[in-house]
Amino acid sequence: MATIVMDIIGRLFINVQQVRQMPLLLTPAAPSMPATLRDIEVPRYFREVHVHSGYRPLDQTWSYYLLSLFQRHNETVNTWTHLLGFLVFLLSLCCLAETVDFVGDPHAWPLLVLVVSAMGYSGCSATAHLLGSKSELCHHLFFFMDYIGVAQYQYGSAVVHYYYAVEESWHARVAGVFMPAAVLLSCLSCLGCCYGKFCSYSLPTWVRRVGQVTPSALAYAWDTSPVFQRLLRWSAEDDEVALYFHLGQAVLFLSSAFFFTYPLPQRWFPGRCDIVGQGHQIFHVLLNLCTLSQIRASHLDYLGRRRLYSRLHGDGEAGLFVGLYVLTVAACVLIAAGMVVKVRRMLDGKAQKCK
Repeated sequence: MATIVMDIIGRLFINVQQVRQMPLLLTPAAPSMPATLRDIEVPRYFREVHVHSGYRPLDQTWSYYLLSLFQRHNETVNTWTHLLGFLVFLLSLCCLAETVDFVGDPHAWPLLVLVVSAMGYSGCSATAHLLGSKSELCHHLFFFMDYIGVAQYQYGSAVVHYYYAVEESWHARVAGVFMPAAVLLSCLSCLGCCYGKFCSYSLPTWVRRVGQVTPSALAYAWDTSPVFQRLLRWSAEDDEVALYFHLGQAVLFLSSAFFFTYPLPQRWFPGRCDIVGQGHQIFHVLLNLCTLSQIRASHLDYLGRRRLYSRLHGDGEAGLFVGLYVLTVAACVLIAAGMVVKVRRMLDGKAQKCK
């Protein structure tokens, strides 16, 4: 018996030794990770206001930027917040699919569009923050993709609010106009963000922010108008749980918009929030929570307001809205592609001047 025990302990010791040697065995195969840089060591278009360090060097291999997901730099938290958000939204979709018939019930399609669009914006944003430091062209390309993700999520928000949350009085006023206007505002939001990024060389930061925020603010006001009408009419007699989640998503979104617009707290502590604590990181977290609250509210409306929205929205309307979602994505892709062409021309012009 003692011999058997000693034999087991000996095997465990050998296995532990092998595990401890694994990092040494993998080191030659793993690419070296260059140190991060100061803001003065990278081109101006990569610099963030009041962020002084943690910038990744340009023109490295794709594997370097992919592996930088596990490196300490000033985009690590931005990447992980939306990557984790993507996984949470995917898990939400899987949980919803257990009770919601996304295939056979057309009334469930707007809810599906919302969750898919949420996964779209979080996935696009995570990709932009992870890979956007490779070069100037990649920086524009991936952040244009990020803006596509934002625009299609705006449409996803509009469709669930109009389909499930709308009151009959507001529906009577905007029927036939609401969703086409939502498509237009989503495209304008994408265009404003892309053009603001493109003009970051020639325009002051506040002008660029206004160009990016104004179309998005108009889109938010229009897309969320059915929710705000319900909240304004909320009385003590209403016992709809969905209203609490609608209120939560409104508060969380407005809070996230504040941190997107103003570079806080890094403005108060320049250089001390380079890795953790940037306002944009707080914006990501609040936006993820806003989206989760929105998904929950829309699911509750889908369950509790079926009699109303079944009467308001005719047969085939859900399919039309899905088609408009595809159209919105396609239009935003074309807008971003046109802006990429302008970026290429600008870079070619700069290269010619350097010769």
